[in-house]
Amino acid sequence: MSSDPTAADMNTCMSRSYEVQQLAVRVASCAGRAEKVLAGFWEIQLLDWQSPAGRAYRDSVALQAASLGRARERLEGATAAVTRHAHAVSTSGTPAGSY
Repeated sequence: MSSDPTAADMNTCMSRSYEVQQLAVRVASCAGRAEKVLAGFWEIQLLDWQSPAGRAYRDSVALQAASLGRARERLEGATAAVTRHAHAVSTSGTPAGSY
């Protein structure tokens, strides 16, 4: 790093931006895993359950799928927010810890 405070600040911001971008990737990965689990839930719900216990199980899975679907939507929103923050950090020129 240069002794120039501006260059040091920029290096710090770029490093922080990269860290935040990596966080966005991890959050997006969680959303992707939630999507895969939801696909499995939908497969379970499509099965033809004849018994009352089977129908109750399918109903329970439907409730869990709805909850996981909401969580996935929040994860997608969080991914977008973290990505925007990474961009803001990289363009702000604000050193880490100052925002």
